[in-house]
Amino acid sequence: MSASRTVICLLRNDLRLHDNEVFHWAQRNADHIIPLYCFDPRHYQGTYHFNFPKTGPFRLRFLLDSVKDLRATLKKRGSTLLVRQGKPEDVVSDLIQQLGSVTAVAFHEEVASEEKSVEKKLKDICCQNKVKVQTFWGSTLYHRDDLPFSHIRGLPDVYTQFRKVVEGQGRVRPVLSTPDQVKSLPLGLEEGTIPTFEVLGQTEPVEDCRSAFPCNGGETEALARLKHYFWETNAVASYKETRNGMIGVDYSTKFSPWLALGCISPRYIYEQIKKYEAERTANQSTYWVIFELLWRDYFKFVGLKYGNRIFHMNGLQDKHVSWKKDMTLFNAWKEGRTGVPFVDANMRELALTGFMSNRGRQNVASFLTKDLGLDWRLGAEWFEYLLVDHDVCSNYGNWLYSAGIGNDPRENRKFNMIKQGLDYDNNGDYIRQWVPELRGIKGGDVHTPWTLSNSALSHAQVSLNETYPSPIIIAPEWSRHINNKSSGPSAKGRKGSSYTPRQHKDRGIDFYFSKNKGF
Repeated sequence: MSASRTVICLLRNDLRLHDNEVFHWAQRNADHIIPLYCFDPRHYQGTYHFNFPKTGPFRLRFLLDSVKDLRATLKKRGSTLLVRQGKPEDVVSDLIQQLGSVTAVAFHEEVASEEKSVEKKLKDICCQNKVKVQTFWGSTLYHRDDLPFSHIRGLPDVYTQFRKVVEGQGRVRPVLSTPDQVKSLPLGLEEGTIPTFEVLGQTEPVEDCRSAFPCNGGETEALARLKHYFWETNAVASYKETRNGMIGVDYSTKFSPWLALGCISPRYIYEQIKKYEAERTANQSTYWVIFELLWRDYFKFVGLKYGNRIFHMNGLQDKHVSWKKDMTLFNAWKEGRTGVPFVDANMRELALTGFMSNRGRQNVASFLTKDLGLDWRLGAEWFEYLLVDHDVCSNYGNWLYSAGIGNDPRENRKFNMIKQGLDYDNNGDYIRQWVPELRGIKGGDVHTPWTLSNSALSHAQVSLNETYPSPIIIAPEWSRHINNKSSGPSAKGRKGSSYTPRQHKDRGIDFYFSKNKGF
């Protein structure tokens, strides 16, 4: 009888059983499977330039949820998740030595340099021990090998060009089946305890009832969220109209935290969209979910193309900008006390919940880079610390974009904080939710408290520079919108700050529906 074959399935940002090629391959090529997750101490150190904690409390809670959930899922299928604290390359090396039966190590490839460095060390250890390495690509909707470019260097530097080519010539691979049973671990292995917040140097976060993302991590929750957003509420059918909302759970899909840890597969979301379109409705909103998944793909592929340049101060264009490192200004930004309520509300929401809307992220990034002129990497690393849905390529790609040194043909684009606030929070409900010291100011006036009379401020129980700061900067273009504020419900007929006031012209939708005339 031949010796048993053991495959270590090293899991990182792919914490799911469905549509997971690592498990799919191991099931066919092993007698025993060791699903392994390592709490890598390097993930709990400081960020590269400014030494913020690399993994903040909200993402850590979400990660711990996800690890516990995957272990529970595997236990129902005759397996479990081995959990270890340590560098993956060291843990894998120890397991190979301990067992003597490991024939292969399988894992999904990542994009950024720190993750690639771990992969190289794993390959070196396996080579020394004559153990096969089997790698897969599974983090994007479109597989890297299926892109209609001869080489990643041919990736267009403008998203719209990428999207048109991929939608026209690409194909999405089918979802892989989920195994009913997972092959057992070899005998004699302790599954290991899942570490606590304290062990990992973090404090457990306090729940905030205002959170737009009051959700738990894990594959089970991710699949339930999709079922709720698509099939139970039909919220997906109005996604495009509500996605720029600020308040509530259902203004957007909220898939991003689960996507970041791989708790849900982008291909599964795509498959479910296609099913929904066939069975219920196909419209601009259902397309827009795919459109956003493509943005996520694009930033991953930009990371592949440019490597460490996504982290460089001068960005993808090697553009020299005299960024400031004024920590007084930065601290006002990160603590939500800039005196600009729309910025402050968003930054406080991030600090207290680990989440911020897409609209908010674009605005606070523009404010940091374009209004304050601060080093964009301060913002990127602060987001890396706090965001529950931090994804290295999407985060750094979006910050480069905001700073005008990434993938954006309109490189001098600057958001007008007052116009944006009035467009997306016309009545000021979002600001009053997160900046309670301004609750006494009614309607749209809450966006610009420094323009109000002393009597109006006194009536609202606001004292500038005492209960709330004066603005640390006032951009000249804001003045055009200060007299356009609403002091009551929006004249544009929205039902509060979760609704988008106007529709922008969206290229790509006509193209999409021209291929789907049967819908």
